[in-house]
Amino acid sequence: MIDTCKSQFRYGSVCSGIEAATVAWHSLNWKPAWLSEIEPFPSAVLAHHYPHVPNLGDMTKFEEWPDESIDLLVGGTPCQSFSVAGLRQGLADPRGNLMLTFLAIVQRQRPRWIVWENVPGVLSSNRGRDFGTFLGALGKLGYGFAYRVLDAQWFGVAQRRRRVFVVGYLGDWRHPAKVLFESESVCRNTAPSREAEKNSTASAEHGASNGGIPDVAQTLSSRDYKGPSCGRDGLVGNPIAVASPYVGGVDYETNAHTIDEPTGPLLKGSATGGGRPLPAVATAMQVRRLTPVECERLQGFPDNYTNIPWRKKPESPDGPRYRALGNSMAVPVMRWIGKRIKQMDELGL
Repeated sequence: MIDTCKSQFRYGSVCSGIEAATVAWHSLNWKPAWLSEIEPFPSAVLAHHYPHVPNLGDMTKFEEWPDESIDLLVGGTPCQSFSVAGLRQGLADPRGNLMLTFLAIVQRQRPRWIVWENVPGVLSSNRGRDFGTFLGALGKLGYGFAYRVLDAQWFGVAQRRRRVFVVGYLGDWRHPAKVLFESESVCRNTAPSREAEKNSTASAEHGASNGGIPDVAQTLSSRDYKGPSCGRDGLVGNPIAVASPYVGGVDYETNAHTIDEPTGPLLKGSATGGGRPLPAVATAMQVRRLTPVECERLQGFPDNYTNIPWRKKPESPDGPRYRALGNSMAVPVMRWIGKRIKQMDELGL
């Protein structure tokens, strides 16, 4: 059963999927207050693994949800409308508008922390205006924030999977900045950055402004590492940019940075199934489809996590498992973010 003690760190999850966040954060002794998922198979996975955690269903009906306090809201709203491979309708696409629904839930729940994930294409969707809308609204709600592109391959899994992560904290930009960036990047004596990768985002000089809030543009610059960092916190990934809370005179809808779409996965092939590509790997001069268990490992899940009783059968077919895993966050990345948030939250740094 869920611990209702006020001292227990509790979070709510929207667009939960198969709940990478809960798998990642179980070791932190955090408790999910509720989940929110509508797709049948992922919902069945949630019910199987977390029978005592309510699945509140459709996030657009959040006003009907129980009004209970949470410390953190996490979610990765649908990315199709922000993918270069998609129609790029951005916020004109109803799936993209779930980004604004996420913000409405933030306004209602007022958690101390937020974690939001999406594909790098969100940074250039509608010339950056869509992402700028999100950041601007988050700032107006009183949240300081930082954002960064992290690649799962630097967190111990065998796939190249780059995603944008936004971390927000109610009232202070320094907390999320310390979560997503190395300690050397949050002091005024910033070490010389390495040469930025060609076609990466520009520097973060337009990501913040002065207006009673410290200007982070000079301290947190855009960088692109060529390999794992040797920082004391063990951080590995590709920093992209940060931004301070919303302040007067900053128009995030026009000043959002852009970035090219990420490169393809390390493991890829031409296998197909159900009208959609399936992950494949070349072995001994042959191409074979990855098994669902291999895909679980690529995302950092335990073996057979998605192999649940399904539609009156003792096991699940491969198709729903592939789709659920492909739509999930990478567990090791979420674990790293969670550990950093726990450290900041407990120390008040």
